[in-house]
Parts: sequence; C-alpha cells; structure tokens
Amino acid sequence: MKFKILFLSIALFLIGLTNFSQDFNSNLEPSAPMKTANNAVAGGLLNGIPHVYSFGGIDSTKVFTGIHLKSFRYNTQTQIWDTIPDLPDTRGKVAAGASIIDSIIYIIGGYYVFQNGSEISSDDIHRFNINTNSYLSDGATIPVATDDHVQAVWKDSLIYVITGWSNSGNIPNVQIYNPITDTWSTGNPVPNNNRFKSFGASGTIVGNTIYYYGGASSGFGFPIQNLLRVGVINPLNPAQINWRDSTLNPAITCYRSACIGNPRGINWIGGSQVTYNYNGIAYNGSGGVSATNRNIYYNPQDSTLSYKFIYGDSLPMDLRGIADFGNTKYIVGGMIGNQEVTNKVWKLDYVTVSLNEEKSDIDISMYPNPTNNFIILESKNSQVKSAFLYSKEGKLITEYLLKSNKTKIDLADLPSGIYFLKVETDTNSVTKKIIKQ
Repeated sequence: MKFKILFLSIALFLIGLTNFSQDFNSNLEPSAPMKTANNAVAGGLLNGIPHVYSFGGIDSTKVFTGIHLKSFRYNTQTQIWDTIPDLPDTRGKVAAGASIIDSIIYIIGGYYVFQNGSEISSDDIHRFNINTNSYLSDGATIPVATDDHVQAVWKDSLIYVITGWSNSGNIPNVQIYNPITDTWSTGNPVPNNNRFKSFGASGTIVGNTIYYYGGASSGFGFPIQNLLRVGVINPLNPAQINWRDSTLNPAITCYRSACIGNPRGINWIGGSQVTYNYNGIAYNGSGGVSATNRNIYYNPQDSTLSYKFIYGDSLPMDLRGIADFGNTKYIVGGMIGNQEVTNKVWKLDYVTVSLNEEKSDIDISMYPNPTNNFIILESKNSQVKSAFLYSKEGKLITEYLLKSNKTKIDLADLPSGIYFLKVETDTNSVTKKIIKQ
C-alpha cells in the first residue's frame, strides 16, 4: 500500500524564501527486506528499468554486531525487492558511499566497529556490476582510508571522495577515482581547518561545481556544522579545485542527510541537527537524536538557503545516499522517531515545471533557429559565463562553459524537437527556445 504526503500550504512551515523551489511529492514504496540505516544507496538502470540498490549498514539492534554486509535490489517497475550478494568484505561496515558510472556501482570506504569500541576506516572500493548481479574484484585501495565522506560523480567519468573521517580525525583530502584506469589521483584539498573538514556532511556535483553542506567538526562532542562549501573544478584539469565557503543561515544545520542537485538548486533531505554515533545517541551526551523532517534548499542563482518541515510520514536521518532517476528519487532505510531503524522506502517525485522563454536585459542573439546541427550564441552587451541546455520537460542535457561572447554550440547528436537554452552572466540570466529540425 502507498501513502500519499500532500504538500499543502497548511502542512508546510517555510523559513526564509517565499518562492521555495525543488518541491516534491512523497510516496511510501514497498518496504526493504530488512531494517537498515547508514547504508550506501545508489540507483541504476537494468534493462531500461530503474533499480534501487542498498549496501551494508546497521540493523535494528543498533549495536556493533548489527553492522552488516547485506545488500538488496528494488525493481521500481514490479515493486519487488530481492537479495543480492553481500558486500565482499571481512566484516560489516557503515558510512560507505555508493556511486554509479555506466553499469558499475562503486561502494567506497566506510568503517568497521569492534567489540572493544574501536573503529577502523576502510580503504576498500567494491565494484558491483548491475548487469551480471555480481561483484568484480575490488578496485585499487583508497590512498587514505575514509568514512562518512562526501562522494559525488563528475561528468559521468570521475568519482570525488571529499574530506571525511580517517581513523583518528577529519581529513582535508580530496581523492579522485578514475574507473576506467582503476587509479586514484589527488585533488586540491579542502582548507585544513574545521570549517571545511567534516564527517557526516553530504554533497553533490552540478556541472563543474562541488557543493557540500553540514556535517561534524573534530573536537569535543563533534560540533555540528552550518557551512556551505563550494569547490569549482577546472574542467581542463579536474584535480584543480578552487574552494570557498559561506555561512548562509547559521540556524540551518544538517548531519547525515541525503543530497541531490541540478542547476536549479541543491536539496539536503532529512538528516539531523545533532551529531551522533552509529547507534543514534548524540556525541555531546544529550541522549537520543531526532530526525529534522526537513527539506533544505540552496538556490545558486541568489545564494540563499531555506527549508521546509515535511510532515506526514517524516523523512529519516542516518542516510548515506539517494537513488537518483531525474525527477524521481528513492530513499532507503535510515532512522526515524526515537532512533528507530526503518525499512521504509520513500519515493520522491519532484515537481516538473516546463521551461519557458524569459526576457532580461541581456542582449543575446541565437541563430540559425530553427536549426539542423548547431546554433551560434552571441552576446552584445554582457560577458556570458555559462549555458545550460534543457529538454522541453525541464531535464538538464548538458552544461557549456563560455569563454567568448560568440560561441558555436553543436546540436547534431540531439533528436529533433524543442529545447531551451539558459544563458547566465555574473548577475543575470535569459532563457531561449531552440527548435531542432
């Protein structure tokens, strides 16, 4: 049975912006085979059908012996869960990350907990082939073992493993994995201070920009963080990253939330406002931690941050990923009220708003239009920075970094139809409709 959560104005408490974007409707899907939290989650297309994958985590006992290697797969068409092979490791682990490139899911890092209370970070990268439903041999070991890190994919080609905890403290490392060569390289580290170094933060990469938010600092009680960190990747040298940070709203914190994003904005979904150990008990000694039930939204156009409380079947905390299928996302497990580990599955259907042409004071010429293979984009009065090409349904197709006020954009590989090109300067934007014949 599915339960609908209606996002009516009387059921939402909005802080900050009145034009909150990135809204979604939520359904409860059939429950996962077991209750699990702090599990690595990713999504992939198997025979054209979206499938959701969950690897490892902690079970409902919330003790170290409940940390497991069990893994599962959900067919979103048949709405059936099945068991897939366990993670190929020596013992269970939590706080790993999962990313998919082509048909391989890469499960990276995490940590083990032992009977004496000690914890050891993992340097493993497990590789799961969704087409064969089996693991390849492990990839090259991570140069610096890490857990509770930020993990994101750039241009469907490289996986960035950013900061996180390594055995005895937070690290500034940016470690970049190339799946084709099975090699690691080193990116420009985040600044070596408690503003940037973090565990339990979450983030994403949109275009050439890394965004990560929240998490926990090193120090007594592991204080929660309220900072947005932004790293701009040089597309000609992906290891070169320029970092900056901002305190956009000191009252907005998050820990172990799920994160997704696109050029219209970034969402941090669920999570908590207090940092906690794997059992849901606060590091600061205040006891059990509660989920925030919040959907946090960052608008990159005006650098504002806001959030909504989500009522109904509330969003969980203790999340380590989200299965992303464009306008539809899936959250699997986590902790809900009273730190209860859950097997609930949330399907988030994002509201799709078709793009329309918009006017601005940017003087943009775009020709030929209609076109067969390409357009020329020319700006007469503003320095353009970037352009985003969307389908008529509002799905991002590609991003262009513009270094000249006159640029040729190749459309030859696109099918005939209507597209929208959003062109941005430092201060403004304009959207133009393209007809591809």
